[in-house]
Amino acid sequence: MSRTRSRSDSIREDEELRLPRAPGVLRRFWARHPVVVDVLITAICLLLSLGAAARIDPQVPEPWALVFAVLAPVTVTVACATLLWRRRAPLVGFIAAFSLELLFLLGMAPGGSPLVIVSCYALAVYGSSRTAWIALGVGAGVVSAVALPLMLTEVIPVQDGVNSILNCVVLGLIGTLIGVNVGERKRYLTAIIDRSRQLLVERDQQAQLAAAAERARIAREMHDIVSHSLTVIVALSEGAVATPDRDQARAASTSAAETARGALAEMRSMLGVLRDPDSPLPLAPMEPTPPRDTVSAAQRAGYPVSFTVSGDAEVSPAVAHAVGRIVQEGVTNAMRHAPAATTIAVRLAYETDTVTIEIVNDGVTGTADTGGFGIQGLIERAAHVNGRVRSEPDDGGRWVLRAELPATAASPSTPHPPMEELP
Repeated sequence: MSRTRSRSDSIREDEELRLPRAPGVLRRFWARHPVVVDVLITAICLLLSLGAAARIDPQVPEPWALVFAVLAPVTVTVACATLLWRRRAPLVGFIAAFSLELLFLLGMAPGGSPLVIVSCYALAVYGSSRTAWIALGVGAGVVSAVALPLMLTEVIPVQDGVNSILNCVVLGLIGTLIGVNVGERKRYLTAIIDRSRQLLVERDQQAQLAAAAERARIAREMHDIVSHSLTVIVALSEGAVATPDRDQARAASTSAAETARGALAEMRSMLGVLRDPDSPLPLAPMEPTPPRDTVSAAQRAGYPVSFTVSGDAEVSPAVAHAVGRIVQEGVTNAMRHAPAATTIAVRLAYETDTVTIEIVNDGVTGTADTGGFGIQGLIERAAHVNGRVRSEPDDGGRWVLRAELPATAASPSTPHPPMEELP
């Protein structure tokens, strides 16, 4: 259900990330039917340009007049046809328009063509503002360079040459100015939409990363709860079966039931948060697990666990929770993997800048191994608060789990339990 909702939300957001709807019926028609609009513009320019091409300069000699009369309609038709591709190749239409102006200058009565203003507008909108200004300067310069010698040599009247130059410059300026304004606005809106799409993609990626991190956090929490509780319950149950004393068996069964109820309450609390879509998923539970409770549960199960706390400092709730979970996992590992241990020593040292956790047992020997899910979870948990964990045997044949966590944090601090010792 959530996946379907997310997909529909993405589709709706993508539909909303488009250029604003053009105001007015005519502009909306242009936006929806660009091909029809291009054909209409081409047809209008063709009709107006053919009218200008029909006016042959009477001063042109007879053979050249016949050539211009045949060449002009074909040239005008080809030049106007380039407007059909004005969105994809605006520079081609611009070159065709100014080439047609040169043809008008050489052999026909200068009357101008709407191709100049349309092609300059298209180049500014569908090309770039810089290209449009450069092209207009080059085009006007070429027409001027051709017209000036013809006027000086009296090949064409001065008035006709001036009209041709003004036609290119004025119409070109009008088309370019309008096109630059429209094109810059369109490119600006397109850039905003592209940026919005990029932000949506980044938001989805961040959500996926957050979901993956949350799944890993929940897996660590579930592992710590289930692993520790089941280990204690198994030990208490085996002790209850093995002891002939009914009172001791009853006490062990009672402790096992209390441990199971505590684990069940923690799991229900976590699952309740997950079921409520409006509840935030904190990176750490609000109530840290007291290390003393972990040690007491292990002692009730018959394990030789001692607990020592030294120092006086305040730590953040996240660090306090990490301390509790590290102690819980370390004691659970010792109970599970060191059943023959004669001592499991848990030491907490609170200093000004760091909290040091050390769990030592004399029942396990071997090589360091961080492949287990529990140890890997401790490493990730410590890294979350900028700490580190090492689990390896020492020179005396004991297994040592050592964690160093920062004592200070930016979040509100919570004092650790007072200094105490459990035999």
